[in-house]
Amino acid sequence: MKKVLAIILGGGAGTRLYPLTKLRAKPAVPVAGKYRLIDIPVSNCINSEIFKIYVLTQFNSASLNRHIARAYSFSGFSEGFVEVLAAQQTPENPNWFQGTADAVRQYLWLFDEWDIDEYLILSGDHLYRMDYRLFIERHRSTNADITLSVIPIDDRRASDFGLMKIDDTGRVIDFSEKPKGEALNQMRVETTVLGLTPEQAELQPYIASMGIYVFKKEVLMNLLRESAHRTDFGKEIIPDAAANDHNVQAYLFNGYWEDIGTIEAFYHANLGLTQQPLPPFSFYDEKSPIYTRPRYLPPSKILDSQITQSIIGEGCILKNCRIEHSVLGVRSRVDDGCFIEDTMIMGADLYQNHTERLGYLEKGEVPIGIGQRTKIRRAIIDKNARIGQDVKIINKDNVQEAERENLGFYIRSGIVVVFKNAIIPDGTVI
Repeated sequence: MKKVLAIILGGGAGTRLYPLTKLRAKPAVPVAGKYRLIDIPVSNCINSEIFKIYVLTQFNSASLNRHIARAYSFSGFSEGFVEVLAAQQTPENPNWFQGTADAVRQYLWLFDEWDIDEYLILSGDHLYRMDYRLFIERHRSTNADITLSVIPIDDRRASDFGLMKIDDTGRVIDFSEKPKGEALNQMRVETTVLGLTPEQAELQPYIASMGIYVFKKEVLMNLLRESAHRTDFGKEIIPDAAANDHNVQAYLFNGYWEDIGTIEAFYHANLGLTQQPLPPFSFYDEKSPIYTRPRYLPPSKILDSQITQSIIGEGCILKNCRIEHSVLGVRSRVDDGCFIEDTMIMGADLYQNHTERLGYLEKGEVPIGIGQRTKIRRAIIDKNARIGQDVKIINKDNVQEAERENLGFYIRSGIVVVFKNAIIPDGTVI
């Protein structure tokens, strides 16, 4: 794998994940109580012995830079690195990244300097565990110009993905990016060719691209240089390559994979980690661990509390409260009489000591954490949020979509999302 260079696409402004992306790049969004989204593809690379990793981003990259610098430091005796490349203006190109392919194109001069055979293109907002070595070995054994990692998918979600048809050898013969209506029906295939049973094939009649690609070095260089007006891999570069006689192969991935680019998908993927007896994705895998930066936090302190089917991060303080089917991130603080249900709390970046907290309360202000007798259900509470006493975040009117930026929260798909650093005063009802 020394001849492979990984390029992780950090995505655009992250509008589908807003307000979680208001103050951070999409790959820097916290996940599972202690990680960030970028840790997933980076860890997969490291576990696959791919150590040359670039991350492309252009929005709010400060926290992403900081996290990567603290988490991933390779030995000075190796060529390994994880480095963020932000969009920049040059005399040749004064524009922001215009799409996934354009982002890679703008840094071709840098990628070309490496003595490698393949580029591995990854996305920064997926939850999965994958051994890229098997993926790249399939690419090499079929002498492919491009290999796409694919999954079978059902009718409900098919139009959200790039769909393809393949022949008996696995070669892609037709590709359509996010088709709708009749164009979607045209992409139905007999997915038993992927090894599915007839019953499974009936339920999942489409082959969807995961947005994970391997390119031969010279093929990627030529495609991007010859078609400067084409800015997106899924919409333009790959369909054109398949249509113009390039050997584009499909590689079936049969593990858990979830695109968590929306608030609803992000919420369900995180709470799914609490599932028993086996969650769809597990961080408890010694052979393929997910790495992140060490924080050296103390163990969590749990006082007279009732906790069921939940994940509690490091350094939390929970007092006389009930936590059900929830994920609490590092340094979360929940006070007396609280009830937290079906909720993700991202935690905090700092501690406030007892004296500081009393000072806030005496002045009628709200300290970081969840105040006494507060009830929260079906919500995402971003980092450093200050939730007052006797607050109810329960979406009592079952509102599906709302934007209350001035009040510190949005509602997306019925899920209340409280902003990072937001202050929700005592007695508030949402």
